[in-house]
Amino acid sequence: MNKTFKKNIGFLHLWLGLSSGLIVFIVALTGSILVFEDEIDAFVNPEFYQVSTLGTKKLPVDLYVDAIQKKYKITQFDRIQTYENPHRSVIITATNSDKNDQIFSVDPYTGKVLASITEKSRFFSVVLDLHRHLILGEVGKFITGCSCLIFVLMLLSGFILWWPKKIKNLKQRLSVKWSASFKRVNWDFHSTFGFYSFFILLIISLTGLTWSFKWFESGIYLLADGTTKKPSAKVENPTKIDPKSDRTFFYQNLFSKTDSLYKYKGDTQIRIPSDKINSIMVIKLNLEKSIPNISSIAYFDKYTGKLLKIRPYESLSNGDKVRRLIYPIHTGNIYGYPTKILAFIVCLFAVTLPITGLLIWLGRKKKKYVGINKTKS
Repeated sequence: MNKTFKKNIGFLHLWLGLSSGLIVFIVALTGSILVFEDEIDAFVNPEFYQVSTLGTKKLPVDLYVDAIQKKYKITQFDRIQTYENPHRSVIITATNSDKNDQIFSVDPYTGKVLASITEKSRFFSVVLDLHRHLILGEVGKFITGCSCLIFVLMLLSGFILWWPKKIKNLKQRLSVKWSASFKRVNWDFHSTFGFYSFFILLIISLTGLTWSFKWFESGIYLLADGTTKKPSAKVENPTKIDPKSDRTFFYQNLFSKTDSLYKYKGDTQIRIPSDKINSIMVIKLNLEKSIPNISSIAYFDKYTGKLLKIRPYESLSNGDKVRRLIYPIHTGNIYGYPTKILAFIVCLFAVTLPITGLLIWLGRKKKKYVGINKTKS
């Protein structure tokens, strides 16, 4: 490999790392925490996920939805999530009169509210906001997106720098000489484990770009469907004015109708639009599949509950199917705990990269400074 080329790559790798190191540290650290979000949250807040006693029959969801609306002054329900697991509570998200998004955990057998918390005060909501936006809104989203893109370039340039000039030196590049000086161990750790985690970190980084840049998501659809146009996930609501008709067991009927359409075992979520344009979307996740995020959709009139359209998973475009896999791939959930553990480990290693990289740079600067002093003396 050309010496000048590798020197230029090293220069690029160095300054990209120095410019994005802090953001990479934050994003990698929060990302490693989010890998096990469900497990950690369920352990710390069991009342939000488990019912203490199983009942004989679950109540219609409308009974406790109506009770919550009156007691907590709810102005808009956003989502109602039910689970196939009989031990799981029902999770309801809504907006109250103070315009705060609030999450409720409800016992489906008794209708009792087990716990409630505002979205913005939930620990993992803060971690996710820090991970995606640095708690800076759209500006933070752009910064993390650019840092993610820089990290992709750093991974590629780092791989080039790792590649030995001669094959006989390959064995040396694949191990850490733990008995050497701290400086050598630090360099080996940065370089060697950087190589071992290269492929997984590259996948995590590339999939992460989906949430930062529309052009990247459009590229996915272009490759899969031959067009950058993303199929709309929304269906317009035909009824524009609420007829104030009988809405007894309205939401429960939506769950029942969706179950009759999609007979597989699955968790079901009702998404209720806050506007008067879009219809209600009911998503049923297929738990009988080995790969996560395979779900089918049914659309219902927001006011009458009439079935408007169905979108079975099989009818989705290739682009939509690939897009559905982005999240479980990015979080390491694609094949359960084996890939989650792997994602957790490489994310923790990514946390160390800005630190070990900075130490390598400081070590070289110090060496250069000492050499100058010797020349002057």
